[in-house]
Amino acid sequence: MPPGIDPVPTPVESRTRQVARNIRTAIEAGQLRDGQALPSTRELAKQWNVSVFTINEAMKMLIDEGLVVSESRSKRTVHAPDQRQRNDLRAGAPHVLLIGGYAGSGKSELGRIIARETGWPLIDKDTITRPVVEAALELLGLSPNDRESDPYLNIVRPREYEALMATMVENLECGNSVIATAPFIREFSDRAWIDRTRERLSGSNASMSLVWVHCDAETMHLYLRGRGAARDAGKLGDWSSYLANITIGFRPDAPHHVIENSASSTPLQQQARELIAALTSDTPGKATLAES
Repeated sequence: MPPGIDPVPTPVESRTRQVARNIRTAIEAGQLRDGQALPSTRELAKQWNVSVFTINEAMKMLIDEGLVVSESRSKRTVHAPDQRQRNDLRAGAPHVLLIGGYAGSGKSELGRIIARETGWPLIDKDTITRPVVEAALELLGLSPNDRESDPYLNIVRPREYEALMATMVENLECGNSVIATAPFIREFSDRAWIDRTRERLSGSNASMSLVWVHCDAETMHLYLRGRGAARDAGKLGDWSSYLANITIGFRPDAPHHVIENSASSTPLQQQARELIAALTSDTPGKATLAES
């Protein structure tokens, strides 16, 4: 199936909600900044591979929510003055939040939103390892965008997670709570890995929570097309085969929190705040939130 072609037609209303949700999430995560001019309607339509009508309808939704301001027929800007507010959530003991999900599920965006709400360090696996991973893959004679071959899965990938873990531990040793985002699919399927990780982190007097971001296939597909990352080309090139090899209803093999990031779900920022409230009420020691 050619890239950019949906395996199943999506109703216009659903597609409108998907586009609006992705732009809303980008604003909540700080990827689109307060006062920033949005691309033109045609540019957005090209980015998301949808009609101009769909973009206009999505913009109407965001304008009604107060997240976008229409300054003229051709200029729309982000309206998110709360982005300038800095929060700092400190607990009696540090907390580790492991956020997993499939590609395009919104796990990185959720991590950014929680980091903005709490002030906790955000460690994203791809951000801290991608340049080294790409160089390693090229040295192995593979594409720098390969994420499917045995050499990547058995040689490179384990080192990515070692780097992620080491960075988490270093922050904990400084007394910081940590948000870590990665697919975590293999790890969340392995109860022994979860138990070992929990025990290791407890050595830094830290508690650990697992979060799984669930997203429907159509919304993931739209997001991956919209971000246009080279590492997603294989998935988008044969989307049906990719879906056949994942489990949309996957859940971690241990107690966990689920965040729903499908088109009609509650906005991520609201879910993030509810999650933070649940985590801090369960964390030993008093947690305080300072705003400035």
